[in-house]
Amino acid sequence: MKKFRKVLDGLTTSSPGGTIGSPSCGSAAGTPTAAPTPREIDVQETLVSENFQLCKTVRHGFPYQPTALAFDPVQKILAIGSRSGGVRILGRPGVDCYCQHESGAAVLQLQFLINEGALVTACADDTLHLWNLRQRRPAVLHSLKFNRERITFCHLPFQSKWLYVGTERGNTHIVNIESFILSGYVIMWNKAIELSTKTHPGPVVHLSDSPKDEGKLLIGFESGTIVQWDLRAKKADFRIYYDEAIHSVSWHHEGKQFMCSHSDGSLTLWNLRNTTRPFQVTFPHGKIQKDGRKESCKPILKVEYKTSRSSEPFVIFSGGLSYDKAGRRPTLTIMHGKAITVLEMDYPIVEFMVLCETPYNNEVQEPYAVVVLLEKDLIVVDLTQSNFPVFENPYPMDIHESPVTCTAYFADCPPDIIPILYSIGAKHKKTGYSQKEWPISGGTWTLGSHTYPEIIITGHADGSIKFWDASAITLQMLYKLKTSKVFEKPKPGEGRAAELVEEDPFAVQMVSWCPQSRIFCVVGISAHIILYRFSKYDANTQIVSLEVRLQCESEDVISPSENENNPCFSEQGSHSPQPHHQHPASPGNRTPEGIKDSIPCLKVKDRVVRVPPGYQSELVIQLLWVDGEPPQQITSLDINSAYGLLAFGNCNGVAVVDYLQKTILLCMSTLDLYGAADPYQRLTRSPRRNRQSTSGSTHSHTFCMRGLVSRLFSGIFVPMFYMTHNLQKIIFDFSKNICLLRALSLSAHCMLFFLFNCVSSHTSTLSSFSPCCCSLTTLLLLPYIPTLQHFLFLSFSCHCFTSLSSCIVWACAVPLCLAAIESRENSFSRSRSSSVSSIDRDTKEAVTTLQFGESYGRKSDALPTPCLWVGTSLGVVLLIPMSIPTDQEERMEEPVTIGPSGAVLMLKSSVLRFAFLDLVGALIQSPYEVWRDLNAPEDPDRPRRRKLVHFSPSSSQDACGDGHLAVVCSERQAKVFLMPSQSCLFVHNITESSFVLRADVVSVCNSVCLACFCANGHVMTLSLPSLRPLMDVNYLPLTDMRIARTFCFTNGGQALYLSSPTEIQRITYSQEMCDNLQEMLGELFTPIETPEAQNRGFLKGFFGGNAHTFDREELFGEAAAGKASRSLAQHIPGQGGVEGMKVAASGAVGELARARIALDERGQRLGELEERTALMMTSAETFSKHAHEVKSRPQIYAQSCFKICKWILFKVKT
Repeated sequence: MKKFRKVLDGLTTSSPGGTIGSPSCGSAAGTPTAAPTPREIDVQETLVSENFQLCKTVRHGFPYQPTALAFDPVQKILAIGSRSGGVRILGRPGVDCYCQHESGAAVLQLQFLINEGALVTACADDTLHLWNLRQRRPAVLHSLKFNRERITFCHLPFQSKWLYVGTERGNTHIVNIESFILSGYVIMWNKAIELSTKTHPGPVVHLSDSPKDEGKLLIGFESGTIVQWDLRAKKADFRIYYDEAIHSVSWHHEGKQFMCSHSDGSLTLWNLRNTTRPFQVTFPHGKIQKDGRKESCKPILKVEYKTSRSSEPFVIFSGGLSYDKAGRRPTLTIMHGKAITVLEMDYPIVEFMVLCETPYNNEVQEPYAVVVLLEKDLIVVDLTQSNFPVFENPYPMDIHESPVTCTAYFADCPPDIIPILYSIGAKHKKTGYSQKEWPISGGTWTLGSHTYPEIIITGHADGSIKFWDASAITLQMLYKLKTSKVFEKPKPGEGRAAELVEEDPFAVQMVSWCPQSRIFCVVGISAHIILYRFSKYDANTQIVSLEVRLQCESEDVISPSENENNPCFSEQGSHSPQPHHQHPASPGNRTPEGIKDSIPCLKVKDRVVRVPPGYQSELVIQLLWVDGEPPQQITSLDINSAYGLLAFGNCNGVAVVDYLQKTILLCMSTLDLYGAADPYQRLTRSPRRNRQSTSGSTHSHTFCMRGLVSRLFSGIFVPMFYMTHNLQKIIFDFSKNICLLRALSLSAHCMLFFLFNCVSSHTSTLSSFSPCCCSLTTLLLLPYIPTLQHFLFLSFSCHCFTSLSSCIVWACAVPLCLAAIESRENSFSRSRSSSVSSIDRDTKEAVTTLQFGESYGRKSDALPTPCLWVGTSLGVVLLIPMSIPTDQEERMEEPVTIGPSGAVLMLKSSVLRFAFLDLVGALIQSPYEVWRDLNAPEDPDRPRRRKLVHFSPSSSQDACGDGHLAVVCSERQAKVFLMPSQSCLFVHNITESSFVLRADVVSVCNSVCLACFCANGHVMTLSLPSLRPLMDVNYLPLTDMRIARTFCFTNGGQALYLSSPTEIQRITYSQEMCDNLQEMLGELFTPIETPEAQNRGFLKGFFGGNAHTFDREELFGEAAAGKASRSLAQHIPGQGGVEGMKVAASGAVGELARARIALDERGQRLGELEERTALMMTSAETFSKHAHEVKSRPQIYAQSCFKICKWILFKVKT
């Protein structure tokens, strides 16, 4: 606990930190700035570094790019491997674990050690890993790296410690699971096939032990060769050579038949009595054509052959459709007797697995479900019902149903909001699911003691909004809202939105939600805002539409003379935008010259519509086209239910809307907000000329570039281009390419590189450039080079400009190519309030953040009043005081007055976030209106009136005097100001080499701090108000625009981001939550007794052989097989697996499991002998009784002997 005593300026003088543009304000990180005052305040800061620790908590969503699937039939848990090396293990709802291979290699195959709490993974880097699942966070116990051969297939028999590994060379190796050491026993491909065979059989694609005899190993090669290898005799029992390539093999449980799937779409059934030709060949989807030939079919990638006591066997396979039907969706076919059912899937099938009642492969399987892993979904089909319905998936696997474009995270919400949203959303759920319980029900999970209501909101490319219950580190969808229903469907040929956005015109850019008042705002990519109110009743409503003309006037021509006075700021001024109220604009509203003007991008429904319970649209605000230019995207938004106001801004200016009276209160350019307090003293601009008059000149081209290139280009590089007249063409070419780059969400760094590419392609115009100019250009790039270290190795040269250009263009190739192939979910730019770079902005001064609150708009104010805080891309903070009628009736009739005060505060780089503290350091919440249902029936005894809740800055600090603290964070700096004096108390330079992507003031451990996420991957926390660094962890480098767009903090020390297009990763930076995380996570392994094998009977066991007498230890152990070559594979001890080994060794269940495996591996001769003796005694008594009866009946005796002999002969033949 530390006490900070600060002398403040309360009356007339202003500190150096408050002086506009004062360098002393940002000179030292965390350095207080003092000014004389008669007052003192005491701020007790309770947060220390020990309160913070960064760790991942849980990952939600569908595994991105899945590759493998496995299921433990006893523990009933499912594992999914992915191309990035991740493994998701799922059980009952709440049991969800994510593991990651350090190498990042794709997972090729998964194998559970059934009912042993372990998992084997085979990765694309030819490494086997053994994971311990007996701890809440699984860890790798052992790894085995193959050096000379590539792994293609693995097989682990039930209750065995020996893993069969097939390789690309066609060899089969055997690995001891306990020690993870390679056995000396190897099945070489040239020994498996006949010596007379001249061709290589190909990689091993299948390995399985015979259900009839575990000493027989079936090996399938890709070329179509199948070999049954006798492990004891070390020779092949039989070999099958088939013309078509093999994809999979599946045994009948009796071990007499097996089925293969082939590349020509056929299924072959083989009988062990005759392996010269297949017993049956079928083309399930191949029809006979008119000429008598069969249709060519696609390969059947996998087949499962499962038996049932009560019905015909199941044959389930994927693929096999005919080629002639183009556009057909992927299918899963279920053949049950003579019935064939084809299930069409929405996405390609990656893998499927049939779930059976027994883990033993020599028993009747009794399949009850099939798990189908698709590229973007996971479904489970119920096989116990004739119509094969699917189970309702309890996991949040549909986050990516439409690409996620923005996220919001709210912790400690009102407790009643989750049940209400769930009750409304449950009415719109799909039906037709199976009535049985979800079959993947393994593990245990309990609701932890450290839980509170949490909600995650995701916005999507199709305009939909999803509310998720994120309490207790789980995720469940509550409610879905479709914003596209507000607008008319665009008719073919109209395509107004297509000129602004080619696809997804309803994509969500940002959301603003007030949980207390349940007011919800959505900002769309087509420059529109929709305001929703929540109601438990349906209603007929007329959507009100407001149209705003927020477009600055600017000159057409950029000349060097205009930038001579202030070359660092090319924006010389602008006129105020003109607001337009509700005017229905037709699509054909154009100027006589054919240029679009005063029309929105989308058309709002202008009729009364029936809206269901839930969030109901009340107001739509749209920005208009101006002189043929589309409206700029909205970059900032804030709404306050107590004031009844909504504010938004973009690169042109800011607008304030009264959503209660449905009027526009303010619509001004950013420059007009300054008034006489403009810190840059920019000149008034000349009025805009008619764009049509210069449409054919190069001036319009340079204006296009000026509107798109960042301030750095307009201030430095544009004057250079005017040195030669021919370079105007280069600027135009560059501006067109810049438009493309912005559509791909590239930062200004890539645009900077592209600039040099354009210049270098016109080397004939570079003769006037001197080496000193080249050096100057290089030096100008230096401040931005550190953030590009992953893309650029810059060789400084002052001799040739083109060499520097070539180097930069080469370095730019990687990010440009990545951007070109990136999926459309990454093509939506995030708001400029958290842009990827402080230089990645338009030449206009954009409004980057807005915040309503009770504050002091002027230094002379004695009492706080409603204010709007405006932050811009130049690091300027503007205060706009407002006068709002307090009486409810007056509020609906009297106008709200707004007048910019001219108050200006300065920071480095773009402003990201505001927050307000009282003088004792407590966070001041924004005032809000208590929710009331406007559609509820009228109650004469309880009239509906607005109930407002205010948090005054002086309510809890009478002893400390009036005023409050304002926390302002930009992309590079954080400051704490004292209001109303506007004195800067504390300053901290967050980063010099990078920039802040996201910043929020959050509550942690009953206190508040400033949390920041930087582009270099650092997550930082700063104390408040002293801005003392508490945590700085290099967590996650910015490798994707998706992370920058979706990263967000919330209270309780939590944060989240979209780790892949289909997954949400939640993290915590609170030490308290890290300590309680083990309690909140689910247990993957639960002690369950392995089901006993069925009694096979005396005669069946005597004549049918016994698979349990096979002792693998004697055959594969070092004593019999010797040691494998050290160069073949390398054993790597696991990292962090010691704890799991101790847990596994200390449990009684682990001891029993190991004892059971040892007995099984060494024969279990004693137990089997006792069982067989008892069976023989029972049979002897039966035979004695039967013999006594047949002695007196010679005919019966003879018939019985004949039947017995006949049965014995039959058994001998088979």
